[in-house]
Amino acid sequence: MSSRPATAQHLRDLARLRRVRDRIDRDYAQPLDVEALGRAAGMSAGHLSRQFRLAYGESPYSYLMTRRIERAMALLRQGELSVTEVCFAVGCASLGTFSTRFAELVGVPPSVYRATEARATEGLPACVAKQVSRPVRNREAPIEESTVD
Repeated sequence: MSSRPATAQHLRDLARLRRVRDRIDRDYAQPLDVEALGRAAGMSAGHLSRQFRLAYGESPYSYLMTRRIERAMALLRQGELSVTEVCFAVGCASLGTFSTRFAELVGVPPSVYRATEARATEGLPACVAKQVSRPVRNREAPIEESTVD
């Protein structure tokens, strides 16, 4: 029966995708591209992108940028680095791309976030601040319905 080898191959692919995701989580500040991630996983860039999206709901690049933005949010909340310094510290090579992606995911530009969120999470443990300030894509954010009595 052909389902057993197909299942085994699927499990091997999932393990490779998990290693790619773990590498992104670990090396987010390094220059990473889909081609290099695919080579390391033994997949073409196209196959990696398709399989990663099926497994995790977003492309490897989108996942990488989300990790970078999460780390940038933490650095901006600390308030010790400028927006430009944070941009380069999290592995982005372009301030414009960083700012645009940050605003897409967070809803405000990094400079506004730095000015407002540093005070909003003051006194919270870092693990709690990270959870309450996790980036949510604007188009995916739930629409709040007004409650009319």
